[in-house]
Amino acid sequence: MVIGIVCEFDPLHRGHARLLSHARALGADTVVCAMSGSFTQRGSFAALSKTARAEMAVRCGADLVLELPTPWAMSPAETFARGGVRLLALAGADTLLFGSECGDLPALRCLADCLDSPTFADHLTAAPESGLTFAARRQAAAASLLDNATAALLQSPNNTLAVEYLRALRHTHSAMTPCTLRREGAGHDGAPEGDTASASFLRELLRQGRGEAACAYMPTSAADVLRRELAAGRIADGALCERAILVRLRAMTEADWRPYDPGNEGLYHRLYQASRDACTVAEMLSTAKTKRYPLARLRRMVLSAYLQLPPAPERVPYLRVLAATAAGRAHLRCLRDAGAPVLTKPADVPALGPAAEELFTLESRCTDLYVLARPDLTQAAPGQDYRTTPVIV
Repeated sequence: MVIGIVCEFDPLHRGHARLLSHARALGADTVVCAMSGSFTQRGSFAALSKTARAEMAVRCGADLVLELPTPWAMSPAETFARGGVRLLALAGADTLLFGSECGDLPALRCLADCLDSPTFADHLTAAPESGLTFAARRQAAAASLLDNATAALLQSPNNTLAVEYLRALRHTHSAMTPCTLRREGAGHDGAPEGDTASASFLRELLRQGRGEAACAYMPTSAADVLRRELAAGRIADGALCERAILVRLRAMTEADWRPYDPGNEGLYHRLYQASRDACTVAEMLSTAKTKRYPLARLRRMVLSAYLQLPPAPERVPYLRVLAATAAGRAHLRCLRDAGAPVLTKPADVPALGPAAEELFTLESRCTDLYVLARPDLTQAAPGQDYRTTPVIV
């Protein structure tokens, strides 16, 4: 059994370790992770590099960590989920494991079926728009077709992402079997419970310079990697790139913003106007924000504009290896034998075709901009994607 997990692990905490352990309990011979790279789905710089997070994963139970390319990793939940599912399918996973607040796969399936039903769009259109976010309107539409209790599951972020994974499995015609594990302990953005804390809480500790406090909530192997990265000055802080971001945004015309507002809802106009008035990114986001638009969406648009990200394509052109164990390397040999586009050395990119070359060039540029958020500029040299090799344990 090859179990696939879509993840960020920024940083990897005990809840993540529990998910990896559950994969083994289900009978996994190989655990493959599709992990975001330098930038994350919440529209932020990852606190730790993709290499460090991949190392945490293989030291805590994963066998193979593959990079989920930035155009998918920095997308709304629907596109993020589809990218992860496509990557794991290409990597030979036969089971998709994900966490959820409810742990109720039938209820999550019911919601996925509802959102994909022919009548859902009509109910969504009929939902009141005044002052409501899209998520709130979607929940109201689901409640009109199901029941309030089931629809209320969409209030929780991991439930919502779980529903998108199920929809992605259907839309990509994947044969992977879904499996969910109920999330326990600290909530997504809540305070710690016992020895468990959320990744957002740990990132806040890192921002406060309390790295050792963050280590207390992590598995020993992951904490050791974090300590090494802290000592080397490789913890990223997006605030260090704020002026560079503003330079890019102030140089943009209103038309330049349009590609980053795929819904064409006029949000590009709000961000353009805010970029003409604001002196900080936070001020810009505050000016553009309304009840209708969640902050994560605005952050993704801002970072996408800064990085000049294209829309996520349909096909994943390669499987870029970030880390592997002996079992992971054995699985890679099977994938290569089957003709999968496995990428372990940048020198091999041209052989994978123009789409692979274009994406790898984009990823390298994203990493070059990402490392400028490190406090120690000796750790911010460009070209790191061309020099970094997979972590092997």
